[in-house]
Formats: sequence, C-alpha cells, structure tokens
Amino acid sequence: MAMDVLRGAQVKRTGESLPLAEGGIAVVVVDGLALSRSGLCSLFAGAGGIVVAGEAGNRREALQVVESASPHVVILDIDTDADGLLAMIPELTAASPATRVLVITGSRDRELHRRAVRLGAIGLLGKDSPPGVLVKAIERIYAGEVWLDRSLTASVLGELSRGVDSRERDPEVQHIALLTQREREVIAAIGAGLKNKQIAERLFISEVTVRHHLTSIYGKLELTSRLELIIFAYRHGLARIPR
Repeated sequence: MAMDVLRGAQVKRTGESLPLAEGGIAVVVVDGLALSRSGLCSLFAGAGGIVVAGEAGNRREALQVVESASPHVVILDIDTDADGLLAMIPELTAASPATRVLVITGSRDRELHRRAVRLGAIGLLGKDSPPGVLVKAIERIYAGEVWLDRSLTASVLGELSRGVDSRERDPEVQHIALLTQREREVIAAIGAGLKNKQIAERLFISEVTVRHHLTSIYGKLELTSRLELIIFAYRHGLARIPR
C-alpha cells in the first residue's frame, strides 16, 4: 500500500488528469530484460483500462517510442542500468511533456530512490509489490497524483531528512522566509494530501489561484515537483506527516 498523501502532479504539469486514450491509459514499458518486459505487457493486457502503447529495451528505443506514442505513463525498470536509466527521465519528459514516469526497482539503495525523485519520477514502486498495486499506481499517476510505495517511503524521506549540514540548511531557511502566509497554507494542505481542487475549496480560492501559488512556491524553494515539495515540507515542519 502507498501513502495517500504522497500523491500529486509535477509542477510543470497541471496536476489534472490527462485525456483518456481510446481504450484506456496508454503506457510504455521500458525494461532492459525482454522476459521481464514481456511479463509486464502481459499483465497490462489483462488489466482493464490500461493499453500498452509501446515497449523498449534501451535508451534509444525508449526515446523514440515515447516521442511517437506520447503515452500517459512510462513504466521504467531501472535495475538493469540504474545510472543510465535514471539519467534518461528528464529526456523522456522532454520528448513528451505530458508523460509521467513511474520507476520500478528491486533495489533498496536510498540514493537511487532519491535520485529518481530529484530527476522527475512521479512514482516509485518496489518490485516486491503485488501486480494489483502496480496497476493502481498507474491509475493514480494518470489521475495527476504521485505514488510512493509505502515500503520505500521511509527510505526517501529518511535520506532526504538526514545528512544535511548547516551549510545546506541555511539557504533553505532563507528560501522559506520568502513564503507568504497563504503559500504556507497551501503547502500545509498539500502535506495533508489534498488535491488542488480540495485546496481551493478549503482556502476559498480558485484552482487557478492554487496553481499560481504553487508556481511561486516552487520558484522560491527551488523545487521541481510536488513530491519534492512534500518531502521538503515534512523536513522543515511546514506540514505534518499524516498518521
């Protein structure tokens, strides 16, 4: 199971659901192992609402198919070449700006998890997760949310909250001082797991205004995604981790 609060869209996207492809959510599977790739494609073939728009076994193939298919979600298995495949995330989103990336891995390396988030992954899922959880993660990511597998949550949050010395913290404190009270309220609401529409209703503002606040917040804090913002907020006490 994943933490509901760790869901949301990247800042460079609207945070809203993408148009549904005819037949379902379009996905591209990127996996260096042919058998593993075939298994994922077979899983999706039996899952109603998900359509495999393409598959790839390496960087060149992945960029080509993503650019031509513009899928809703890319399933990126990084275990065959973690460094190379993680570095490809910005290229994938550049090739198809509306596409969202879900990283799957069997590794418990905290640095890999952190890099995936930093490079723009909208979801992070352990390979020991049941197939149904993978399908659910895809559906949530398609809906404009972030998915972070509960088993990896402590890894990412813990790694990002430790090992930061005072020289690194000082600039962040200065960035936080730039936030307005309304922006702090938006951050707290995001930390509580609210979507843009819910935040708008709670604060009696429009969704457009919420998005404007988020753009300002990302700029002031020098962050690039909703997941980074949530982690930053927890680390600095701008939001509480739901129990």
